[in-house]
Amino acid sequence: MLVKTDADSVVVIGLGRFGSGVALALSELGHDVLALDTDAEAVQAHSGSLGHVVQADATDIGSLKQLGVSDFKHAVVAIGQNLEASVLTVLNLSQMGIKDIWAKANNKQHGRIAERVGAHHVVYPESEMGERVAHLVTGKMIDFIEFEDGFAIAKTRAPSETHGKTLSQSAVRSKHGVTVVGIKRRHLDFIYAREDTVVQAGDLLIVAGPTRAVERFAARF
Repeated sequence: MLVKTDADSVVVIGLGRFGSGVALALSELGHDVLALDTDAEAVQAHSGSLGHVVQADATDIGSLKQLGVSDFKHAVVAIGQNLEASVLTVLNLSQMGIKDIWAKANNKQHGRIAERVGAHHVVYPESEMGERVAHLVTGKMIDFIEFEDGFAIAKTRAPSETHGKTLSQSAVRSKHGVTVVGIKRRHLDFIYAREDTVVQAGDLLIVAGPTRAVERFAARF
C-alpha cells in the first residue's frame, strides 16, 4: 500500500485540470491522496506537488488491487474525455467495494451510465461552472453554490426593502421563501443572522433556499 489510509483517504484517478485540482486541494487540506494517471508526463508534472502519484491504468482492476486502492474510503474518477475508461474505472472501484465514488461526467448520458455501474455522486464541472458564472456575471450575486437537490446558497447585496429593518420586520423568509443565515458588513466580522438583526445599506447577505427562490431574491437588488 502506498498511503496510510484513514477515514479521509482519497484516490484520484485522472490528472487533467479537474482531477489535478481536486487532488491538490485535498492534499493541501491534509488528506491522504493517491493520484493515478496513464500519462507519464502528467504523473511527472505532479510528482513534486503530490506525495503519491503513480502511472497506472485504472481500467485494469489488477493494477488497482496491487496499489491497495480497495483500502481507500473515497474515490474520484476524473476521466472526462474517454467514456469507456471512465465507466470501466467506476465499475472496477464498485466491484472492489469502495463506499464513496465520485465521477466526473461530460453530459447527462455519461452521468447516468456512471451511476448505473456504481458511482454514488456525479459531477458536471463544465456545466456547473457555466451556471455559476452566469449567476455571477450580472453582479446580482457575489457567489453562488447549487446543490443536487435544487437547494442553493448565495452571497448577494441586501435589497433596499431590507435596509434599516430587522429580519423579522422585513419578513424575507415569508415573502421570498429564502432564509438569511448571515450578514457580512464591511470591516466587521461575520454576523450570524437572528430575527432581531438589523440589515444596513451595503450589507452582503448570505441566503439559502430553493434555487429559484434564491435567484429571484438576488434579482431584487
